Amino acid sequence: MFNTAITQAEKAKALHSLHHSGKLLLLPNVWDVLGARLLEDTGYKVIATASAAVAYSNGYNDGEQIPFTDVLRILTAIAGSVHVPVTADIESGYAEDENQLEHNIRQLIKTGIAGINIEDTDKKAHTLLQADVQCRRIKLIKEIALDMDVPLFINARTDTFIHAQSFHSSQQMIDETVKRGGAYKDAGADCFYPILIHEQAHIKTVVDELKMPINILMIPGIPGLQTLEQMGVARVSLGPGYLKYALKAMKDIAFKLLSFEGVEEITGNDITSDYLKHLVTVR
Repeated sequence: MFNTAITQAEKAKALHSLHHSGKLLLLPNVWDVLGARLLEDTGYKVIATASAAVAYSNGYNDGEQIPFTDVLRILTAIAGSVHVPVTADIESGYAEDENQLEHNIRQLIKTGIAGINIEDTDKKAHTLLQADVQCRRIKLIKEIALDMDVPLFINARTDTFIHAQSFHSSQQMIDETVKRGGAYKDAGADCFYPILIHEQAHIKTVVDELKMPINILMIPGIPGLQTLEQMGVARVSLGPGYLKYALKAMKDIAFKLLSFEGVEEITGNDITSDYLKHLVTVR
């Protein structure tokens, strides 16, 4: 790892600016230091983690199953390995109440991250939190970040589309999504993330109504990236999609090798040992 002259507060401010540049911010979500260094080396200005990718790659299911101490260790390593801002998926904060949330947010900020995703699902009940409860949580996070002199970027995720069965109609779900977005914005959220939204008309409604940075997940059915940028979407993330893509490549070559095929793909791979050494070399 290395020291950098760029402060955590400066990284957080840069993260804010990138969401208001008018250019689509693409985030292939990583799960370890090597992936973070790869993206920085490739030219990405922000590194994002995915809770699912971090959990799966460490042998746990998603849903706050991985120990919080492990999450802190992994985030500390990732944030300390790159010069660019790191935004972390912290699910619902690993907290059963606001006191625990405050403690956890302070620990998370100490890892060096510049931003977070915080979602509005109650992990125990598997239902949506009441909007006013989530607003209090967002306000608390904002207060803690200011107290620690780090303008933490808060990407407020709503799980209305995950809990679609709770709504009588698609319109009711969209209305609740927009309502929550406005409430979270007023509470201090810097970006709104209606996960699983994919229809262009629905995305346009959210963008036009909220007039704040919107995060879209790269899933089947979303408009093209150029279209999303033209619509005013600020950010597209891959969630666990980046891990799935990597594992597909590994699985495909593993099957080929079982049939004594694919040798040239391994020996001719332009990701060399020297390149890997370059990625992890202290700078």
